Amino acid sequence: MKLTPDIKFKKLIVVGDRVLIKPTQNTDRTVSGLYLPPGVQEKEKIQSGYIIKVGPGYPLPIPTDEDDLWKGKEDQVKYLPLQAQEGDLAIFLQKGAIEVMYEDEKYFIVPQASILLLEREEAL
Repeated sequence: MKLTPDIKFKKLIVVGDRVLIKPTQNTDRTVSGLYLPPGVQEKEKIQSGYIIKVGPGYPLPIPTDEDDLWKGKEDQVKYLPLQAQEGDLAIFLQKGAIEVMYEDEKYFIVPQASILLLEREEAL
């Protein structure tokens, strides 16, 4: 079965507070004009890319109320959602990222803590 772009990432599940990022070409400026000085890029190994998928977020503690014991485990697991959203341009520290190859393309799996800045098209 050949994967089309529409279903290419449906099989992937990003875990926890991580995001899947497709890196952009190395440049010193983002599309909107944000300038990344060469010193910062070299010193901190700054990378940018578009967020393809996000994990569910940070798991919250399960309440210990005995009334909740009859519920299934799926009902008990709650997550604090991530600030990052699919389609955002992320500027992140490459040090915290894990490089992976998927369908012959390079991606990064990045914890939200390594993301320094998000650029989103629509207003917050």
